[in-house]
Amino acid sequence: MRYLNYNHLHYFWVVAREGSIARACQQLHLTPQTISAQIKLLEESIGATLFNRVGRGLVLSETGNVVMRYADDIFSTGAELGRFLESGELSGKPEFHVGITDSIAKLVAHRILHPVMEESTGVRLVCEEDSLERLVDAVVGHRLDLIISDAPLAVDAQVKLWNHHLGQSEMNIYACRGLEDEYREDFPRSLDGAPFLMPTAGSAVRVVLDDWFAVNEITPRIVAEFADAALLKSFGSVGAGLFASASVIEEKMCQMYGVTRIGTATGMYEQYYAISPERKIKQPLVLTICERARSEVLGA
Repeated sequence: MRYLNYNHLHYFWVVAREGSIARACQQLHLTPQTISAQIKLLEESIGATLFNRVGRGLVLSETGNVVMRYADDIFSTGAELGRFLESGELSGKPEFHVGITDSIAKLVAHRILHPVMEESTGVRLVCEEDSLERLVDAVVGHRLDLIISDAPLAVDAQVKLWNHHLGQSEMNIYACRGLEDEYREDFPRSLDGAPFLMPTAGSAVRVVLDDWFAVNEITPRIVAEFADAALLKSFGSVGAGLFASASVIEEKMCQMYGVTRIGTATGMYEQYYAISPERKIKQPLVLTICERARSEVLGA
């Protein structure tokens, strides 16, 4: 049986995550010579090369990719233990940290994460909201356990996170009560020139909205754009404009914001993803979130 030096493994893991020894030096506060020597010792212990040099950069070898997956699990678990110990609540509930992208409907996020709040989990849910880019940094830095997003994370060899598709929801168009009759007749042609509240350019929902308008030859009058989905709906609730939202939360959203559906945007869907450090989900709570989102919330 081979015995690994976990300090050597940690140095390898940081280099693989950062993409270069130079950047790993900044994280570890060690010299390049020290890190290179430690990785060499790890390679000798394993009996295989972990990196291939391409130009001035390092690329994981086939063996390196396998070792990296195990290292991710080892050090992610260690970080969870560290957070638990630092909380000072050894006899209390452990915390489960989730990031929610600011563009996702908060009512959808609540339904997806509801299993975490059940008493049987024995876990305290801690949520934070931000852009996907910043949330990814938080997961890589082991400050978050999971991300719920309306867009998949682009493939990046330097970021070892994986997308798990949860499902989709058809989109409806909503208006403040009192405006529905004006736009319900001759829908969706009635939306041409109508005041519209839009997600910011480049967001996942904005892309599908723009495509849907183009296919239906509709040009709405965009009166405002929002990065935050809840703020957009708040403006819609006071009649600032029409807006699109997921049909899966229609009943609750209409009650909360005092709006009504004027039509279904047939063929337009909002997608939902769990983004996790695990390629194949093994963490029981994350597995429960994904399975119940697919079977009970989104019907994937």
